[in-house]
Amino acid sequence: MSRAKTETAIAILARAPIPGLTKTRLIPALGAHGAAVLQEQLTELAVETATAAGIGPVFLWATPDERHSAFHELARRFPITLARQPDGDLGQRMLATFKAGAQIVIGTDCPALTPEHLRDAAAALQHNDLAVIPAEDGGYVLVAMIKPSQVLFTHIDWGSSGVMQETRRRALTSGLTMHEFRPLWDIDRPEDLERLRPYEALGVVA
Repeated sequence: MSRAKTETAIAILARAPIPGLTKTRLIPALGAHGAAVLQEQLTELAVETATAAGIGPVFLWATPDERHSAFHELARRFPITLARQPDGDLGQRMLATFKAGAQIVIGTDCPALTPEHLRDAAAALQHNDLAVIPAEDGGYVLVAMIKPSQVLFTHIDWGSSGVMQETRRRALTSGLTMHEFRPLWDIDRPEDLERLRPYEALGVVA
């Protein structure tokens, strides 16, 4: 059954670009400062993508908190609202954004994500309980829901390659209808950096 079309709020989960504390798996290739610079660039691209989608309000959920100057500069330049991520694992933090009103949650690791992907995810919620864009590494880069379902976000090994498979299983056993889009890639390891070259024009340079 189709739902009435409304604004779709987007939550971006972002880590502050602090050298040594962000993109740690890329430090061997980029150094601590370079990894932090890349994190700042990817966060800006995620904000730009989310606001360009034009589907609803955008919230930047920051960790360890929202006080970093990079976040305030983004809030100055883009129509976003800053919020602080709560404690807990990734599932608890995503669930918190849904309980606060988000319908789409993304991170900052997928430069291949476009405004059209976000619009398509919002459209999919008109006929489904859940919409997901898987990541090539077995996780996902976007999850969308109208009503949060705790079963999808608790007791999951978020660092494993089986996140998407477990999400499919839990959605099925919970009776949730799910629309799954084609997978996208994200930036996690040094071998992923070569894929950034097409994005240099957008200011993302590793």
